[in-house]
Parts: sequence; C-alpha cells; structure tokens
Amino acid sequence: MKLTERLIQLEQQQQKVLEELTALKMLAYSLEEENERLRRQLCSYTDEDKAEVEANIKKMQGEGYDNLARLYQQGFHICHLYFGQPRQGDCLFCMSFLRKL
Repeated sequence: MKLTERLIQLEQQQQKVLEELTALKMLAYSLEEENERLRRQLCSYTDEDKAEVEANIKKMQGEGYDNLARLYQQGFHICHLYFGQPRQGDCLFCMSFLRKL
C-alpha cells in the first residue's frame, strides 16, 4: 500500500472518529438539558404535592397488607422463609409478620 493511500485511509478514520465525537457531544448536551429540567421539576414540588404522595404511599401500603392477609387466609405462607408455598395450619413467622404490618 502506498503512503498516500495510507494517509487517505487514516484521514477517513479520523473523520469517522470526529463524527462519533460530535454525536456523543450532542447526546451529552441533551442529557445535561434533561437533567437540569428534572432538577427544576423536582424543586417545584409543593407541600401539597408531598402530602398527596405520602397519602398514596399509605394507601398502597394498606393494599399490600390486605393482599398479604388474603394470601395467608387462602392457605399460603407470606413469611420470607416459605413465601408463596402452601401451608398446613398456622405459621408463627407469618402471623408475626402480619402483626408487624
């Protein structure tokens, strides 16, 4: 291969690398913009928004407890040792878990 051909090939490779670098810079720029937008959005939450989120969390926790209690009543373990396995009689671990919730 001639020196000129090698130089042309090297120049083409350099152009590809520069194109990739430009694409990555554009991606970094868009991610930085999105990050800034999300920061502004996060800081704009009011006390009412926070109270609503907390109320939703309590509601979901209540639903979770109800679902676990229903599973236990249907004859399945809800304790971490045997979760989801059929149970014979009462399980002290499950009952203790239900009391903690």
